Amino acid sequence: MTNAQEILSLVEQNLDANDFRQQHWEGSFEEYLSLVTKDPRIARNAFQRIYDMIMSFGSERYKWLREEYVRYNFFSDPIDNGADAIFGLDRALMNLVDFFKSAAHRYGTERRILLLHGPVGSSKSTIARLLKKGLEHYSKLDEGALYTFSWHLPDEEGKTVCHTCPMHEDPLKLIPIEARKAVFEKINRDLSEGQQVRIEGALDPFCRRMFDDLLVKYDGNWREVLQHIRVRRVILSEKDRVGIGTFQPKDEKNQDSTELTGDINYRKIAEYGSDSDPRAFNFDGELNVANRGLVEFIEVLKLDVAFLYDLLGASQEHVIKPKKFAQTHIDEVIIGHTNEPEYKKLQSNELMEAFRDRTIKIDVPYNSKLDDEIAIYTKDFNKDRIRGIHIAPHTIEVAAMWAVMTRLEDPKKAGLTLTQKLKLYNGKSIPNFTEDSVREIKEESPREGMQGISPRYIQDKLSNCLVNDQAIQEKCINPFMLMNELEGGLAHHSLITDEEQKTRYRELLGMVREEYEDILKSEVQRAISADEDAIARLCSNYIDNVRAYTQHEKVRNRYTGKDEEPNERLMRSIEEKIEIPDTRKDDFRQEIMNYIGALSLDGKKFEFHTNARLHKALELKLFEDQRDTIKLKNVVSGVVDDETQAKIDVVKQRLIKYFGYNETSATDVLNYVASIFARGDTKQKEE
Repeated sequence: MTNAQEILSLVEQNLDANDFRQQHWEGSFEEYLSLVTKDPRIARNAFQRIYDMIMSFGSERYKWLREEYVRYNFFSDPIDNGADAIFGLDRALMNLVDFFKSAAHRYGTERRILLLHGPVGSSKSTIARLLKKGLEHYSKLDEGALYTFSWHLPDEEGKTVCHTCPMHEDPLKLIPIEARKAVFEKINRDLSEGQQVRIEGALDPFCRRMFDDLLVKYDGNWREVLQHIRVRRVILSEKDRVGIGTFQPKDEKNQDSTELTGDINYRKIAEYGSDSDPRAFNFDGELNVANRGLVEFIEVLKLDVAFLYDLLGASQEHVIKPKKFAQTHIDEVIIGHTNEPEYKKLQSNELMEAFRDRTIKIDVPYNSKLDDEIAIYTKDFNKDRIRGIHIAPHTIEVAAMWAVMTRLEDPKKAGLTLTQKLKLYNGKSIPNFTEDSVREIKEESPREGMQGISPRYIQDKLSNCLVNDQAIQEKCINPFMLMNELEGGLAHHSLITDEEQKTRYRELLGMVREEYEDILKSEVQRAISADEDAIARLCSNYIDNVRAYTQHEKVRNRYTGKDEEPNERLMRSIEEKIEIPDTRKDDFRQEIMNYIGALSLDGKKFEFHTNARLHKALELKLFEDQRDTIKLKNVVSGVVDDETQAKIDVVKQRLIKYFGYNETSATDVLNYVASIFARGDTKQKEE
């Protein structure tokens, strides 16, 4: 088999002829009625369809700060392997889904424009893109199937000509309005409120003209008219302009309402004799093509006022007014998005009161949780996508940390730092702060997340780091390189013109550097003290002394064989590492013995890693003991003997194995931490 044949074979393997046939089903109106009676979901309106589409992907509930949240799987973009996944906006997305749920039940929100409001780069466009992508995908599934119809009429030569319904309307609209009540009572008899079928409005002008002409021809016989109808399945598609529309504002002088509601086809006027004949009209405006689905208005508040008036009827009455035709019913979701300055202009414009009254605003803020912000960047900057350049541990973390801190307000609570506030929001426990107190802190700053650094800025600077000469030469980027890039970019940031704000952002970068230094020191300490045998021996020695101390006994010296008093100096050197004061040492030691006893009753053995606090203390003690033997500070001077170098190499390998560094970044970290310790020793001597 040739390469070309193999490729053709691969294409065939990924195409399903059965799916194609199902998605291109065609039948009579009567056959369609049979489908609807078996599965009334087929005739859902646009709001019901989008709500069911979101819910079809499932959800999970969780609690944060004593509030219940719902995470909808749809917004993780399972359709496209997370390409448009949204992180950390569960509250905003819950409000969004509640809007669709209410609209699906016809509680009033179906007559409103959905306005996503938030700072630049807060995922407003991504949410709209996801909804459009989801509708396309859902319409291809059996549970998301929807149908339209076409007219099959003979021409002058007797050949059958097909005229597709220009607005892809539901075939049930062919049922005369006088008969609909009885029909839908029968269909909806066993359906819940959110699933009931209600077809509203008359046919669009083109189909109404076709229908009326045929009704005259057949002397009012409706069934004869239906002989010219062929129902077919329709797949929603933004590219094909079927059921999904997008409108982007242009220069105000060039804006024309026909872009929304269609325009006259001047070539056909001669054929049909009038510009008010619907057959000489193109129903191809964005509001026309989006019928049965969704239309997105990009930067909706930048639209000309005349356009906004068109949206009033489209939202409240579900009708549009094409040129020279009566009001035409539409069934679609209108979603727009805007940023803070444009929304403030709307609020101050008294002439736009009617528009504000028909709008439901959903705030889409930036993330305020560190882990969610990290997830945004990890999606695009990871090992699978970035080949050949190593991203050192914590590089993305420090950028995310800084981004979130720019969005937080300074804590009002005494003794609480902004860094601690960041950690509390991220779910970390800090002494003296309960869930209730964290909730109070959050409620004090309701506008957090509506300003600050955009994720786009971080992504741009990460990209710059990856392509600069140093990164290409060393095949590695680290947090300091990125922090320098972030700070340098502030001078040219187009959205930050306030010097005070730039100064504050630089100060926050300083706080992030301090936090990163602590992280580095901790990792190097853990790498140095990662000798489990040594920790186990130290732990055993400590426990022997604590047992003897609490039971008022002596300890047998393993080397001399003599009984000695418990080694107070050893015990305190360990306990001080986790800030156990001298006045609390007896309580802590008794707590350890009680813990060991409880484990023993359960048939479990005490080991150093079973108690987190003691484990940390042992690691810090072992680090202190080994730090001098490794002579880490000598790394700075470059004067290292073979024995010390061997020990340093062991530590470096642990950094690579356990913490994700490579050879270059591990060496850089050791050199940097060594310089910190060297500075500390110098300060102590000066003091």
